[in-house]
Amino acid sequence: MESMGAVLNRSEVPLPGVETMALEKVDRPERIEQENRLTVGELFVDDARMTCRDVNVYYGEKHAIRNVSIDVGRNQVLAMIGPSGCGKSTFLRCLNRMNDTVDTCRVSGDIFLDQLNIYDKSVDVVPLRAQVGMVFQKPNPFPKSIYDNVAYGPKIHGLASSRSELDGVVESSLKKAGLWKEVSDRLDQPGTGLSGGQQQRLCIARAIAVRPEVILMDEPCSALDPIATATVENLIAELQEQYTIVIVTHNMQQAARVSQRTAYFHLGDLIEVGGTDRIFTNPRHRLTEDYITGRFG
Repeated sequence: MESMGAVLNRSEVPLPGVETMALEKVDRPERIEQENRLTVGELFVDDARMTCRDVNVYYGEKHAIRNVSIDVGRNQVLAMIGPSGCGKSTFLRCLNRMNDTVDTCRVSGDIFLDQLNIYDKSVDVVPLRAQVGMVFQKPNPFPKSIYDNVAYGPKIHGLASSRSELDGVVESSLKKAGLWKEVSDRLDQPGTGLSGGQQQRLCIARAIAVRPEVILMDEPCSALDPIATATVENLIAELQEQYTIVIVTHNMQQAARVSQRTAYFHLGDLIEVGGTDRIFTNPRHRLTEDYITGRFG
């Protein structure tokens, strides 16, 4: 990891669409060359909510994720970026054992939620997936009313002992998701009747309702228009005060706006991790720089 590549002799190449995140015109360390696949940057944090060590993922004979170690900081947003097929969504699904649903998938290594090894044989994945919630790429409300979409999780996990308590959970969750004012007078109507952006916030409310510690988001804005995307991004900033968030995104501008730390994946390897500002202005690995400046992706 100490070996360095050649010094770049080219002018500033801005990140497309993000003028404030252009690469700095200053003397910088030589770039680590593409052949070096060891992770560079700041992998670990002092106050970690989740810790991942030497995680490998296999789909049959295919080695999809190789020796990934990274911390997810408490009350931080970690953005995972990289080209299609790089393994970022596969790794995200490791964080609440969603890959268990794939018969051919095998995961090795250690992933801890605080002091709990989530891959320990004694761990029940049902409460785990309440603690580490997931918001998917495409909004997927249940074919139920808006109220029942949010109330479903608290009911099955026994988090409300009365109808009035359940009402409070639904209202609180919809408020945290920024949706209460828009739907409070039609809670009995189908969740599938909402707009795309509203459906995604309903899914976020559904995740919040079971009192998670971590929220995973797999490209949550990819199917939304710019206005709905801005609403969800503002919501992520608000939720960060209470939750730890990991987001997968192909939108580098979005990663720059919402996250404090960024992890760059390439062909199953975690190439670089660090503070978002540094990753986008002064990447240490050649592959990271080539991706954020649009050379490939």
